[in-house]
Amino acid sequence: MKIVVVNPNTTAAMTEGIGRAARAVAAAGTEIVAVNPAYGPASIEGWYDEVFSVPGLLAEIAAHPEADGYVVACFDDPGLDAARSVTDRPVIGIGEAGYHVASLVSGRFGVITTLARSIGALETNLLKYGLDRRCCGVRAVDLPVLALHDDPELTRARLGAGIEAAKAEDRAEAIVLGCAGMAELAADLTAAHGLPVIDGVAAAVKLIEGLVGLGVRNSRIGGYSPPLAKPYAGAFARFAPKGG
Repeated sequence: MKIVVVNPNTTAAMTEGIGRAARAVAAAGTEIVAVNPAYGPASIEGWYDEVFSVPGLLAEIAAHPEADGYVVACFDDPGLDAARSVTDRPVIGIGEAGYHVASLVSGRFGVITTLARSIGALETNLLKYGLDRRCCGVRAVDLPVLALHDDPELTRARLGAGIEAAKAEDRAEAIVLGCAGMAELAADLTAAHGLPVIDGVAAAVKLIEGLVGLGVRNSRIGGYSPPLAKPYAGAFARFAPKGG
């Protein structure tokens, strides 16, 4: 099995960490290929960045048609529905994966993300996925995505404080880490805080392995039908769908 993990931002160092987290949980025989586009935002923090990350995401999926499944490794799940329209292979967003896994092991889960500006997008996705009633709150630790690895002790302290506040004030029974840049911290935080701390990258890899094992692929009717053939103008001409 081959799973392509696409970091939709252009920061290669972040992609390397995401790849390590994915390989750490992949089953024997599962090949993980971690990639990022050559163009787009350096990090994704809000609605505006999301929009400009989607063309690069779709280009990376198109560049790896041999994959058995794809992970969208940004917690906002940008371009997820569009990605499912261009392939029949499973495509899982790490936000979606983290929420669903947390809902299987807890009655109430909290989310710890980077900046407060991202909370609106995450709450919108929780509504879309029908899991808003299971989420007891989204908290931000006031660290930009690209600063998560600048001071590891500060990052762990901020995450730890957020987790303890979610436990005490929101009655969270599990925590979902709200950024792919936090992926490698889940196991240590689980041990330190005494509740499941879910990394969406790992969760998405295991969900794709399960779907592939079941022989389940994306629906190709309705909303996930292949895009209709039509010309696209200007810089987007190369993305013009050919139909099918």
